[in-house]
Order: sequence, then structure tokens, then C-alpha cells
Amino acid sequence: MKSLFAAALSAAALLALAAPTVGRAATPAAAARPPAAAAAGKTLKPFASEREFRRAMARLLGSNASRRHYAPPVPVAPDAPVAPAAPAQPVPAPLAAAANKGTTLDRIQVTGSRIQSPSAGSPSADTITNVQTQGVDEGDIVKKQGDYLIVLRRGRLFSLDTGGDRLRAVSSIDAFAPGSDPSDTWYDEMLVADGTVVVIGYSYDRGGTEIGLFDLQAGGGLRYRATYQLRSSDYYSARNYASRLIGKTLIFYAPMSLEDYETDRPDARLPALRHWRSGATPADFRRILPATAIYTAPGLLDPHDVALHAVTQCELGGPRMRCRSSAVLGADSRTFYVSEDAVYVWTSRDPDPDHPGRPNAAVFRMPLDGRPPSALRASGSPVDQMSFLQRDGWLNVLVGNDAEGEAMWASRTRTGDLALLRVRLSEFGDGRGIAHRAAYRPLPQANIYDYDLHARFIGDWLVFGFGGYWGDKDGVDVKRAFALRYARREPVSTLRLAHAVERVDALGPDAILIGTDRDDEEQVSTRALHFTSLRLGAAARVAGHHLQTGATQSDDRTHGFFYRPEDADNGLLGLPVIADDGDGGARVLFLRNRRLDLSAAGALASSADAGRRRDDGCVVSCVDWYGDARPIFAGQRVYALLGYELVEGRRDGGRIVERRRLDFTPRAKVSR
Repeated sequence: MKSLFAAALSAAALLALAAPTVGRAATPAAAARPPAAAAAGKTLKPFASEREFRRAMARLLGSNASRRHYAPPVPVAPDAPVAPAAPAQPVPAPLAAAANKGTTLDRIQVTGSRIQSPSAGSPSADTITNVQTQGVDEGDIVKKQGDYLIVLRRGRLFSLDTGGDRLRAVSSIDAFAPGSDPSDTWYDEMLVADGTVVVIGYSYDRGGTEIGLFDLQAGGGLRYRATYQLRSSDYYSARNYASRLIGKTLIFYAPMSLEDYETDRPDARLPALRHWRSGATPADFRRILPATAIYTAPGLLDPHDVALHAVTQCELGGPRMRCRSSAVLGADSRTFYVSEDAVYVWTSRDPDPDHPGRPNAAVFRMPLDGRPPSALRASGSPVDQMSFLQRDGWLNVLVGNDAEGEAMWASRTRTGDLALLRVRLSEFGDGRGIAHRAAYRPLPQANIYDYDLHARFIGDWLVFGFGGYWGDKDGVDVKRAFALRYARREPVSTLRLAHAVERVDALGPDAILIGTDRDDEEQVSTRALHFTSLRLGAAARVAGHHLQTGATQSDDRTHGFFYRPEDADNGLLGLPVIADDGDGGARVLFLRNRRLDLSAAGALASSADAGRRRDDGCVVSCVDWYGDARPIFAGQRVYALLGYELVEGRRDGGRIVERRRLDFTPRAKVSR
């Protein structure tokens, strides 16, 4: 079972961002320094052979370093000649050659084809997930494919038919392989591509990521196809999602701790994949990550804080899943983000107390077209994927000098001083380059906020605020938000609010901030949920406000919210909430947006008996880690997914009211 993540926070002040005083403006001399030298054409180098990799690991992990968190650094850069850098065009993945001795790839087919993403500005009619990057779908608990909604809940998949004027349950199936033991496994995320349903999970019993493939048949039936098991460490994050989908290409991130790596048995502790079958054994695993697909910067690593950060791409067309994988070596603490053409992995460690000006982080750029990764050294850490934006040849990242990445619940802990890092993509290179002080833009007064940062890049703006999820610091006012145009050196706008910020999201080109009045959190009868709209035009300003009494958000992750624009100025938004009406009933609340004037548009609620526990025969993954409720806009139809109920709404004047509902609760199996 997943245990609470307790990040070890240093009592001493951590490294300031690129300088000991990131909260202050850079000195004129520092500001005048030129940006980091362009690194165009430079990339990280892979290990030339399995032998070279093993030697490097022996030097790194076999050192006589003391067991301090920050141990004396050990060089691990490749020390043998390697092939020249790849040309600047799509190339076959490193696995294509499969030339490493002792590495058998008989079960994994490799592809080097370039990912084809959907055209910008033309989202698919089946898109019902609030994603970060248009054209890059994200794993979720509900997806749409044609007339069918596919739901992943409590270890099962369900298909629901909404075609024509229908609303009926069609099929259900276990989300794991027939005959397998799913004990201590969590099936968290699901994606759908051209009739293939993909379930991503993690098994603590088997120590790896599971990828289950199912066919969505013509009549809506679900049929099991295959399961692949990837040896990895736990990918779970309270905010981020492990999987992405571009076209028919599945992309997922999974780290691999090297703490127990054995130089004489490297295959036992490195990422490997097996096509699961009845009677499968550990011997069925096959390495999918040869040493020639592992990259490292020519810098230094802490022997007791090192991990492989692997990105795997799998093509879903055809009878077998075709995969390619690559990885970078970095510190264990991480945050990852997927743009339209690359995966970014930010790694960081506690700073060296003896060298307070030394960068403590590295950000890796791993192209999705098969070219080698590149890297840039930096300081601090982002708290989650929403802190990133790649746009117009630049990478923008909101970082905190006390942040510890996103693994498990780390994204909901302290951030420390904040700054906006903005660097050109051409500055990424072989890992020797360091982001200069002038690339960081200190953000005012951010150091007084210690908890639960929420941020989002919207158009030309970065908007962020604080919610105090883990508790508020005495005397700290979190009832404000900040907005800045990230590409301009203009003053940061401070926006006074009536509430804390527990969600930042987009209303078309503008923004919405959602949160509770923290002063009333102990008074349930007066608790209220605030919605504040922001106009992001020539300046950022508060435009509208709506107060929903007796309610709180039931899910503060990105996927809990969805906005459907009707035109440039109007639209409808939905958000799952818990009502303070005595029974804690779940519902999806709808608000109307009219030129940023927000007004109530009704709610769709779970049935009166939904809160009473019914035996659904759940055998695995019986906690809804990613929530169990979603607003769904499909064409002109509106739904609320509430646990095992799908409630359809209809328009009644300016409000959404219930039209009908479908209960698809599975029945527990009866022993005879």
C-alpha cells in the first residue's frame, strides 16, 4: 500500500538560486553577464559499451564515500571514445542496433519513427481531459473513444455507450491480466488510442510498472490483449501522471534507483521488460535499456543519491507493442514534463554546504524523435509539471530553492524562495553549461510562503498562488495571487483575493483561481468555495467572483477541472466538490462564464444511497488515488462521473439539471 512520503528537509538554509540571495535582484555586474554559451549540436554522450558502464558504476557506487547525504563527488562521465553526435533529424533509437553482448531483445520490437502529433488548434472531439499541452494526452480515470466512455476504477475497466440517445453499461473487465496475482498493485491511469485501451499501474509486489493492453471492440465490448511488465522504481506522484499519448505513441516516465545496483549482476537491477504470460518468471525479463542508451553529463554525482531516469516510447499499433527506451543518470529527486517534442526531467539534491554557490540541479531534455538528450545545470527545483513551459525556443520553469520535486507527496511541501528560470533551448548541451544568474527572475516576497504552491502558464502569463494544503504558517496571508508575463521584464502583479489559491486553471486565454477561505476551515457550516476570474490582457486584474457556500473541492489535481468554451467570451466549467450538507455527498458543480462574470449553472449529484458502502467485489487498487469524479463535456452533452454513477445533464434555461443516470456498480461475486 502506498505510504505517505516524508521528504527530509534540511534545517539549514538551502542553496539560493544561482546566487546566495535569490530573493534580491541580481547585481548589475551579474545582470550584464552574457547568457550561457550556445550549445547547439552538443548533446550528452552515451556509454560506449556495457563494460564502460559497469566500470563507471563500480567507481561511483564502490567508492569509499561516507554515508552523508552529500558525499564527496565521484566522476562518472564516459571515459572511452563514443560515436559522433547524431545528426539533427529523426534517427533510429539506440536499441535498433541491439549490438550489446549479453543483451537479448527478442520480445521487444523497436521503432525509431517520429511521433506525429495532432494539428495545433484542432483538438480531437474525443478530448475530455484537462491536459497541459495540446495534442499530448495524459493518463486519467475516464476517456472517450467514439460513442463510448471508458472508465478505470478500483481495479476494473468499464465501457459505457453514449451513442445516439443511449446511456447504458456495455462491458466490464479486470484491469489486470487473467491468471495473474494483482496483489499490492495499483492501477492508476488509462489512455485510449484507436481502439486500444492502455492501463498503467505499479506493482509493489513485483517491483515494476505494468502496462495492460485491452481492445475496445466494435460493439463496446472490452477484451484483454496483453500485459507488459517494466522493472522500475515507483513512478507515483500526487500531482503528475506517469503516462502521455501522442497519436498512437505511448510515452511514460519511470525512475530506477541504483541504490542496490550490483556490478556483477547489472541485468538484475536495470530496466527490463517482459511480455507477461501464465507461469512467467524473472528470467523472462529482457533488458530494453542497453548501456549505449544511457546518458550522463561530465559532471559529478552523489554515490548515495543516484537514479536512472528512463523514458520509454511504445507504438500501440500492431499485434505487439513496439518500444524504445533511453535514460539519463541523475539525482533521485525529480520532476518531469512532456512538451510536444521532448521530455524534460529535472533532478536535484541537497546543496553542498561547503560550496553554497554550486548548482545543485540538472535539467535534461530528452527529444521524442530519438536524438540524444542534452542537459543544463541549474539550481533549485520545480514542484510539479505545471511549473514548466516550452514555447518559442525557450524553456520557462518556476523553481523554488527549498522544493524537493514531485515524487510521491513532495509537491505538497515547502518551496522556499521562488524564481522564474528562462533559458533558450540552444543553451542545452553536453551538461557542462550552467544557467547564469541573469536567467533567474526573483519573485517578490515569495520566501514567506512555505506550502502548497499552485501555478499554471496561460498564454503569455504565469499565474501562481498558495493554498496551505498541509497547514498555514502563522501570520502568513495566502489570500493573494501573482501574475507576470514570463517573457517580459515587467513588474509582477499582486492580486488581492478573498481566499487561498488551491487551483489555477485556464478560461480560454484568461485564468480562474479556486480555493477556500482558510479562516473558516474549522467552521464547516460557514465553509465556502471561492471562484475568482482573472483577465489576462494588457495587465492582469480580477474580473469576477463567485461564492459557493457549503462546498470544498474534492480533487485539486488538474484533471478534476474542465472548461468548455462556447465562443471567445463564454463557456461552461465543471468541478467535483464535496457538499457540507451532512452526508458529504459528491457532486459536480457547473458555473457559467460570461465575459469572466461567473454565475451558478447547477450541479449533478450522486444518488442518495451512493454514499452507503456497497460491496463491489474490489480485489485490488481499492483506493481512488486520482479521484473518482470528473465533469465530462462530449459534444453538446454534459455528464458528471461520480464513482460508479454517470449522471447526464440537460439545459434548463441557464442551468444544468439532471436528465437521467446510469449506475454501473459491479456486483460482488458470490461463492457457491
